[in-house]
Amino acid sequence: MEPTMSFLIRVQLPDLPGSLGELAEAIGLVEGNIQSVDVVQVLPEQMVVDDIVVHLPKTTMADSLITAIQTVDGAEVDSIRPFTGTVDRRGQVSMLADIAAHKNKIPKAMEKMVAVIPRSMTASWVIVLDVAENSTRVAASLAAPEDDGSSPAVDVTAARVLNPDTEDWIPESWALLDSTLAATPLTGTNMVMVVGRTGGPSFLASEVENLGNLGRIVGTILT
Repeated sequence: MEPTMSFLIRVQLPDLPGSLGELAEAIGLVEGNIQSVDVVQVLPEQMVVDDIVVHLPKTTMADSLITAIQTVDGAEVDSIRPFTGTVDRRGQVSMLADIAAHKNKIPKAMEKMVAVIPRSMTASWVIVLDVAENSTRVAASLAAPEDDGSSPAVDVTAARVLNPDTEDWIPESWALLDSTLAATPLTGTNMVMVVGRTGGPSFLASEVENLGNLGRIVGTILT
């Protein structure tokens, strides 16, 4: 079997019958193999934003994938980046059950959470911080930036996008390689969850809303 690379592509596409089929056909013409499609936002004027994971032969340039998608009427590529792992939106249900089972052992519960969030939110990494006094790391996913021992003065009171260019408290390591960031408090606790995407794409309003809902649910379970 020919070696492949995986890419996460964010595409704006007309929300019309046949559009997704045309997109799949165009991707197939450059030997791309679609692994998953997720609608992340519905836009006005019958448009949607989809996150699509595609396997592409290593001998095929990623640019050819962009060119193929742009042949579909109305399709526009917002971003493309290499992607490892799998997408599992439904894994959050099992994750919440695991958190409930370990709610009296916070570090263990948070380890369960950070193992799932990257797959369920097409993110690169997740960090959970206890911000009661000096912020300390509670748990982090495998690809998260190293803990440099600093105690950032975390300023997150509601789910939102973080901007490393204007917020001095954000550690430089979080923003490396053009990472986009979002965060939410875990309601009723002293903890904040930070989610990063290396190389993007940016977090959409619908994704931030979902992150905030998750923060409220997890906080309720823990308290």
